[in-house]
Amino acid sequence: MKNNYLCKAYLTVNMGKRIRKLKKQRLHSEGNDTLIYSLFILIAIAVILWRCFDSKVPFWCFVGVFSVIYGIVLNFFRCPIRFLDIEDTTGIVVAPADGRVVVVEEVDEDEYFHDRRLMISIFMSLFNVHANWFPVDGRVTMVKHQDGNFHKAWLPKASEENEHADVMIETPEGIRVLCRQIAGAVARRIVTYAKEGEECDIDDHLGFIKFGSRVDVYLPLDSEVCVKMGQSTTGDQTIIAKLR
Repeated sequence: MKNNYLCKAYLTVNMGKRIRKLKKQRLHSEGNDTLIYSLFILIAIAVILWRCFDSKVPFWCFVGVFSVIYGIVLNFFRCPIRFLDIEDTTGIVVAPADGRVVVVEEVDEDEYFHDRRLMISIFMSLFNVHANWFPVDGRVTMVKHQDGNFHKAWLPKASEENEHADVMIETPEGIRVLCRQIAGAVARRIVTYAKEGEECDIDDHLGFIKFGSRVDVYLPLDSEVCVKMGQSTTGDQTIIAKLR
């Protein structure tokens, strides 16, 4: 009897957690046009296939294939509501995006800092959430968009040669952190919500990148790295570094 009671209690708690998680999921406004227009087009094609062919095989093949594709796109435009469950975020650097760590190295940054910096790069695949968060608390001191190429996002040259948007943030301690949104081979639109002069928090959205991309974070060399190559990250949840 006691074991049955514990099992029921466990299931109730887990179901409650799942429900709360679902409530925190929403679709990003950047996907409204894509999702709505593509749905109308898919429905129109499905109706034509249903009415114009005696055999229903083309209809069901179309529905099966494009239901999966539409599901992937729907997943891509998810926009989870997240909050970092840490009271003191002083010196904390969180992942600005969901994805995988593809670069952790020292680089020469000659455009803004004119010295060596620690760069941590996160690559977002088609299956990741593509909303971006601010990596640190502070104040936005610069927002700059630069046109460029569309190399594959995981290549080293993509950081400088691809189209990108730079956001410079100064923490309350006076440390400058650069966050760079980079377009990829498929991504053709970078959206940046950050505004120069505004205060920003780790839980705030920095922007959004459509269809496959990468985000670089440039930190002081004495920062403590908390992730490793190939590690999966969750935006606004995974601590990637700590500022000294």
